[in-house]
This record gives sequence, structure tokens and C-alpha cells, in this order.
Amino acid sequence: MSEWDLLIRGGDVVDGTGAPAMRADVALKAGRVAAIGVDLSGDADRVLEADGHVVAPGFVDCHTHYDAQVFWDRMLTISPWHGVTSVVVGNCGFGIAPTRPEHRDLILRTLENVEGMSLAALRAGVGEPDAWPFETFPQFLDAIDARGIAVNLAAMVGHTPVRLYVMGEEATEREATSEEVAEMSRIVAEALAAGAVGFATSKAPTHVGYAGKPVPSRVAAHEEVEALAGCLADVDHGVFQATAGRGLFLEQFGALARATGKPVTWTALLGGMFGPEGHRGILEQCDKLQEGGAAVWPQVSCRPLMTEYQMKAPFTFQSLGLFEPVSAADHEGKKRIYGEADFRAAFREKASEGLLSGGWDRTVVSEVPGQPELAERNVAELAEERGVHPADLMLDLSLATDLEARFRVAVANTDEDVVGELLSAPGAMLGLSDAGAHASQLCDACAPTHLLGHWVRELGVLTVEEGVRKLTSEPAAIFGLDDRGRLAPGMAADVTVFDPATVGCSPLRRVRDLPEGADRLVSDAKGIRAVVVNGTVLREDGADQIAEDGTLPGRVLRGGQLAPTA
Repeated sequence: MSEWDLLIRGGDVVDGTGAPAMRADVALKAGRVAAIGVDLSGDADRVLEADGHVVAPGFVDCHTHYDAQVFWDRMLTISPWHGVTSVVVGNCGFGIAPTRPEHRDLILRTLENVEGMSLAALRAGVGEPDAWPFETFPQFLDAIDARGIAVNLAAMVGHTPVRLYVMGEEATEREATSEEVAEMSRIVAEALAAGAVGFATSKAPTHVGYAGKPVPSRVAAHEEVEALAGCLADVDHGVFQATAGRGLFLEQFGALARATGKPVTWTALLGGMFGPEGHRGILEQCDKLQEGGAAVWPQVSCRPLMTEYQMKAPFTFQSLGLFEPVSAADHEGKKRIYGEADFRAAFREKASEGLLSGGWDRTVVSEVPGQPELAERNVAELAEERGVHPADLMLDLSLATDLEARFRVAVANTDEDVVGELLSAPGAMLGLSDAGAHASQLCDACAPTHLLGHWVRELGVLTVEEGVRKLTSEPAAIFGLDDRGRLAPGMAADVTVFDPATVGCSPLRRVRDLPEGADRLVSDAKGIRAVVVNGTVLREDGADQIAEDGTLPGRVLRGGQLAPTA
């Protein structure tokens, strides 16, 4: 029997802590890091040559929405392509568990609206409502374990499914009674005991669910949020994650962090969201909270927030009250509204608010079926040529193509000086990849390779050591993934090997590989030599090493059960 299962030889080890790189070998045995040292001796079942490459802990993506996708795509593409070995789902309070059979279509319709997912793909991918292999949150975790998964998955229990489970459709319409809050608290406590790594919620005005209704968490009184988050105080693990909104921001985050003794991480602090320099004040307030013992972590992103959309699913405009009837309408109803003079007049007036603040000069035509010459044309310039308002141009192109025309807008995070400040801030964490969500609108699951290629190699804003720390030990520590995120003897054998001279990601491309042929945007990785999950080589030189129907190395990471081996 060989001494090592896998020996990664001759690379520059960046251990995830921020410590300087050192040239060394890394030996893996029985799913753990067994040894790190120069010229390690002993036989290995397999040797992976890493000369000229960085050997790092597997990357941790703390903000994904693979809750549904895991049931039709055990590989969780595209995250492993970009070096990710652990993901966290349940963000923003969304998820598919717990769910009663009679509410399952409502959950999928909520995800369709708020996360920009194809309803046909969701229904086909997760299965008929009476065939789901779980109802409760503990059963959800067990079902993922039973199916197998390529990378590790940690799950937060989400406010929206919990509320719907207890209140039914009234969850979108009213505050809960004290008895209902008590039942929700019982469910959250049950989920945490089963291994949920946290509790998540949202108050974001853009989070609109089925039939144009607010997602259930937005209707909750703050006392309900306090009660459910308060369950974290009764366990020895857990994090509170939230998408900020009215009545749930820094003051409330600080109070919740102090009351529970657990970290709070919120989405998202992006360049331009609070004005040209407003991010600095937010960072200062979060720093003061952290200094005072309240661990409040804003999530920042290394990529411009670009969203591509069609007017048949106008997520970009859902924060505008004008779009409430649009969200509630079916396909033909949307077309009828878009043709109404009163709606158009109001749209012209309001469309520079919300996510389009700053005007139309950041919006381009992505695709107009039958008119390829319009691709990548700036909407404001094209409208001026045609003598119409940009809002009317968008609606006209949409109606002429049965709402199939696509547009792309740079929503935030476009000033690289500001983004550099955010990435360098010691009190901010990397997040908001949204992997698995908004599939036809954006793709930021490639954030790790973009960070290493653009912000580390090209701009030098971060060192390799600091970039790796942002991708590994920092999110692992905040989310309580105690046996991940560092390369040290006894830690889990999750490893990403990359070429610092070539690592990066490709431009986005559209594919149709979701259930029912639904489309999504993907980005290919560059410079990723190998991805190792729990000691097994999952990918090498850009190719899967295990068939999707084979035995996969990932596992469900359950809070409270993740101590590293001594």
C-alpha cells in the first residue's frame, strides 16, 4: 500500500492564510492533507506535477443558488471549472426546502421570478411535485447526500420557504402570528440541528416572486426576523446572511450579530450603489461594528454587475412600482401593457431610477432575432439615430420579437478604482457570485479565476497570497467551514492548482444545456491545472476526470460537524 494517495509535487504552496508562498510538495491521504514539505519521500498512488503552478486550498463560493440545480446537475457546473470545491446555497433566504407538496410549484415560480430561472427547466429538473425526495430541511440535506455531488455543499435554511411552509400563500400577504413565528422558529432550529450552516433572509425591493408578489421574507415583521435569527444563539455554529433592504441594514445587522454571537454577512456592497464615494462610509461603519464585537461583513464582488435581460422577464426593473402589473401578467399580458401609451410615458419617466440610475448610456442591445446588425449597439445612441426615447426603442424591439430581444446593462461595480478599494478592504468579504441563478442574464460563477487573472496578475491590487485568502480561509471561517479553506495537515484535501501566468476566464457564451433546452450563460476557465475534492482529482487541464453518473467526491458540509482532524 502506498504511503500517499496523491502527491502534488513541486508547486508553490499558498496555504490560504495569507502567508508567503513556499515551494513544497503536498501529500494527500484518506481525504485529508497528510503532509506538506520539501521533497517529500514515500510512494504515491498518483503524482501530479505542479512545477510553475500555485497549489492552493480549494476555493469556497459562499454565495450561490444551486439549491434546485443540484437535483439535475450533480457536477454543479460551472463552479468546479473555476477551482471552486465548496459552495454555500440558501442565500437571500431562497431555497426549495422545507416545502409541502402543495406549495412546490409556488416555490419554483418564486425562483423563476426572483432568480431569473426558467420555470420549465425547474419543473423538469427537480421533478413533479409529488416526486420530490424531501419535504423537510433535514430530508433535503439527506437527499443531496444520497444522490452524490461533485463538490462540497453547505446549505443555509431560507426564510422564504420556511414562511411559505407555515403560512401557505398568505406568506406573501401579511405578518405572521406569534404561533406561526414559533412554528417557524422550530423549523429553523431543526434545520440548524441537522447541519444548516446558517439562516438567510431578504428585504430587497428587487426580490419579487410569483404573480408580482413580494417574496415571503419581505412581508415579515422585524420581530419575526429577530426570532428566527435568534435560533443561531442556541447552537455552536451558524451565520446570518441577508440581502439588505428597508428596515434591515447596518443598525439591525449589528444588533443581530451581538444578540446571536454569530457573524452577519450581507449582500452586497458594490461600487456606485451609494454614490461615488458612499462605499467608504459603509466600510467605516462595518469596521466600527467589527471593532465593537459585532461581526458584520459586507459582501463585495470582483466583477462588474452586468445583467442581460428580456422584457418577458424584466428583473432589472422590478424595483419600480410601475412594473407590478407587468410582473403579475402572463406573456400576452406583458405585451399588451408594453403597448399602452400611459405605461410607456411612465416608463420613460421612471426608467432612470432603480437599477438603471445614471441613464441609458450603459445599456446595449445584446441580441435581436433577425437583426444581427443591432448586436452590441448602445441603446441611447441607437435611439437617438431613430429619433425615439431609449425606453420606447427597448419596448419596440421587444414587441417586434415576441419579447425575445435581449439587452445588457452595467448595473454597478464599473469603476475599477472603487472596486479595488472594496476588494482591498480588510472588513469586506468576497461574495455575490450568484452561481446557479439568473442563468440567462449573467454569469459570475467565474469570479475566482477573474479575481486571480485580473485583480492579482494584471492590476496587482492583491497579491497571490491575499487573493487566495479571499477565496479560501476567509469565507470558510465566516461560514464555519472549519475543515476547509487552508492547506495544513489534518485539513480536508480540497486543492486547486493553477498557473498564475495564465489563470483567468473567457468571455461569456450562451448555451442551451438546462432541462427542456433552457439557455444560460457560461464562462470557460483558463489556467486551472487541477481541482481536487476530498482527495479525488475531479478536474484536470480543463476536463472532468469523473463521469457525471460515477461516484462523485463531494459531500454535504453540515454545521457543527466540521472540525479538522488533528
